[in-house]
Amino acid sequence: MLIVTSVGPEHDAVVRGLNGDKRFEVLIGGVGPVSAAASTARALAGKSYELVICAGIAGGFAGQAEMGSVIVANEIIAADLGAQTPDGFCSIDELGFGSARIAVDAAKATRVTEALRAAGVATASGPVLTLSTVTGTAETAAELVNRIPSAAAEAMEGFGVATAAKAAGVPVLEIRTVSNMVGPRDRAAWRIKEALEALEAASTVLAEVL
Repeated sequence: MLIVTSVGPEHDAVVRGLNGDKRFEVLIGGVGPVSAAASTARALAGKSYELVICAGIAGGFAGQAEMGSVIVANEIIAADLGAQTPDGFCSIDELGFGSARIAVDAAKATRVTEALRAAGVATASGPVLTLSTVTGTAETAAELVNRIPSAAAEAMEGFGVATAAKAAGVPVLEIRTVSNMVGPRDRAAWRIKEALEALEAASTVLAEVL
């Protein structure tokens, strides 16, 4: 199984949680959907995997996620892939140019969610949004919630990883831990250390359940 993170601290947290489990390979894929897609595609071209997991920290949507909790995606959505129109945002689905949504392996996502909860880890399931420019204002956060009311978290790599996995015919999951709430940027309120600790704990459960 291939786990794709974006940066070194995420990679290291996952590796600690896996505790040497040789069934997993952990990759630093880079920041943003393009780097993530390219890195994942390169890895999939060189070796066969039975599952790809995008893992890392993320912003959580108020009412759907709590600080330090784990989000297991039930769908991966490229939330800014489309066009701005006088009537608002129009997704590529509505434009007829493909889809901004990629399904996860539902059975494995459910199994992981249930195992995390059984281990006492605060865990929610919902769509994880991918954006090249993450949200920094209340207005943008409200617009995203208006379009995708059940959105649980936003990050920058999931759709890229999922696109590469889908092209290779490999199922995908996305697992995120919440370091901040989506909305106005308030670095003083971020809890990156706690989110990385939650990512390590979630990775330990992954190794036990998959």
